[in-house]
Amino acid sequence: MRNDHIRRAWRTTSPGRAAGPRGARVLLGLALAGGLLLTGCSASDGGHSSADGAYGSAGGARGSGGYAGPPPAPDRTPGTAQGGPDGEQTDDARREIAPSPDYLSTFALDVDTASYGYARRSLADGRLPDPATVRPEEFVNSFRQDYRRPDGNGFSVTVDGARTRDEDWSLVRVGLATRTAAPDGERPPAALTFVIDVSGSMGEPGRLDLAKDSLGVMTDRLRDDDSVALVTFSDEAETVLPMTRLGHHRDRVHAAVDRLGPTESTNLGAGVRAGYDTAVEGLRRGATNRVVLISDALANTGETDADTILERISGARREHGITLFGVGVGSEYGDALMERLADRGDGHTTYVSNDEDARKVFCEQLPENIDLTARDAKAQVAFDPATVRQFRLIGYDDRQVADQDFRDDRVDGGEIGPGHTVTALYAVRTRPGASGHLATASVRWLDPRTRAPHEESGALETGSLHGELWTSAPRLQVDAVAAYFADALRTGDDRGSGLPGALPLSALAGRARTVASATEDGAVRDLADSVERASRLTG
Repeated sequence: MRNDHIRRAWRTTSPGRAAGPRGARVLLGLALAGGLLLTGCSASDGGHSSADGAYGSAGGARGSGGYAGPPPAPDRTPGTAQGGPDGEQTDDARREIAPSPDYLSTFALDVDTASYGYARRSLADGRLPDPATVRPEEFVNSFRQDYRRPDGNGFSVTVDGARTRDEDWSLVRVGLATRTAAPDGERPPAALTFVIDVSGSMGEPGRLDLAKDSLGVMTDRLRDDDSVALVTFSDEAETVLPMTRLGHHRDRVHAAVDRLGPTESTNLGAGVRAGYDTAVEGLRRGATNRVVLISDALANTGETDADTILERISGARREHGITLFGVGVGSEYGDALMERLADRGDGHTTYVSNDEDARKVFCEQLPENIDLTARDAKAQVAFDPATVRQFRLIGYDDRQVADQDFRDDRVDGGEIGPGHTVTALYAVRTRPGASGHLATASVRWLDPRTRAPHEESGALETGSLHGELWTSAPRLQVDAVAAYFADALRTGDDRGSGLPGALPLSALAGRARTVASATEDGAVRDLADSVERASRLTG
């Protein structure tokens, strides 16, 4: 299970903490690991990899593929007081300070985008999203990136950044990318169990009607050797179509979809149980077995306790490798429950509010990303204590992993498919006059078929941060707008976020318009529209 007890934490450090022989060895080991062992890594992408799971430190063991990234964090005394000039806290009292600061940041990868989609829907309806539903990493990961793709399976690692207008503060971006999706004929077959909410609330326009139209189109686009099952739930759950190989049976699928209609209450627990029972019964070896849950996730009858529902998902994942794809719909939406379901089911979530969203999800993303590139993928970023004074990971609040568990392959990570990118942004405060190595980012994952571990790393030098944020690469600016926007929505006003270099929403909208023109990207224009709506609602 992921560690989620450290939330929105700033990491600070004090030279006095490392006093004594043991502390000196800690700093020396980190400096050597960050400087000597990583010589030759570029500022933009990965420099080395390992497939044997070994890791090295100064004077430590190396695997056959060379150094595989930074060692786990050394033991520290929990709750140690943070004194001295380098332990100073930020002025923002809303942030918590990490109780045991170090120079490592570790998290499970995430490609969810539901938080941003639901925020857009809320703003379009004339209301601000609930701050509890705003997850910055899902805002950032909703936009196309231009990272270098790896030549084969696995990940490429890109590390870059730019300076903000706040003294000594920069935004550092860690970008991970998988290979592009293989042609349709080269992917494994899919066994997809659609669990569809047909409760009364799904009768609202933009819910069940969207799902039915999109499922109909998707059925015609899937291959003959793919299989589909349909489970519906309202006050009870029903398997309306067992796992059926498409082949010459597409008419059966279309007929089952056409018969769907809204009925009574939302017994989400019954739907999840029946869906996974159907998926297990129709399990296909050598295929991608996935449950696709389409719901507003507003459970109001039967099992409404999240933990009870989640246990069924966790067992099916462990025993059969069945993953979950959650598709949220509706102006009222159980965001927290859907996210927890997807996390426990080793899957991800998205949100659809119109025909364009639905067609993209069901007719493009789902068929193209049925294959799986990586299981239990985790990232770890090691900041150099000689150059970094303070840092904060933006978002990923409930996906943080204990530093020492980075290479513990029993610890859950994220499941990533071909064609995906994952972006993590950090606010980083460098030391005055800092020069040289700044950070190294490593990603570790398991081969989805052999379970063999692999790693890839990339590094960043302080010299690569000389540029100013709003004149940097357009895609980095898009990520910055998305992160600042999400953080501002968490405060619920127009003062801007608590992040270094933040702008009021009105000014941020202008930045979004500028970068939308530079990228000629409709999704970025939509982002600018959403920022402007939020500015009007909070102004």
